[in-house]
Amino acid sequence: MSRIVLASSNPGKLAEFNDLLADSGRSFVAQSAYDVPDADETGLSFVENALLKARHASRISGLPALADDSGLCVDYLRGAPGLYSARYSGGHGDSSANNAKLLHALDGLPTEQRGAFFICVLVLLQHADDPAPLIAEGRWYGRVLEAPRGNHGFGYDPLFLPDGETVSAAELAPGLKNRVSHRGRALAELRHRLDAPHT
Repeated sequence: MSRIVLASSNPGKLAEFNDLLADSGRSFVAQSAYDVPDADETGLSFVENALLKARHASRISGLPALADDSGLCVDYLRGAPGLYSARYSGGHGDSSANNAKLLHALDGLPTEQRGAFFICVLVLLQHADDPAPLIAEGRWYGRVLEAPRGNHGFGYDPLFLPDGETVSAAELAPGLKNRVSHRGRALAELRHRLDAPHT
């Protein structure tokens, strides 16, 4: 399995996956190279959506497929924005509107009630009907700041202060963030399982 279709149209994710798994002997190709449209994300959990996306991309491309589903879960909001992180404010991928809505929802809330975590679930399928997908998960705990800080990253990064850090996710050096983030942790787990000897 040297070539894997990435069930995403996000060029940033493609670069990140290829960078973090560069020496694994595997290369990732965006689903757009195979004219794979985005899948309908109708699942009720991150793992269900990742499975839907991976099966969709594998079935159309005929290749093994890797999909991720990720988001920000805020304790006070009972896990919201969660599955709807990218479209929390209505439009898909409008980070400034999403951040503004989140700040409004937590307005006046004390620091100790602003706990949150990023989650990333990765699903790797050998083929579209693979009954035993490889699933890896990473979580990154912290809290939601009262105002955005930093210019790196994307999405909710400017509002997220990771546990043990004095800078936001958007203030961390990109290389460091990629290693310690939810996606970095999920990729490390996936890499470990891919490289583990089969018994």
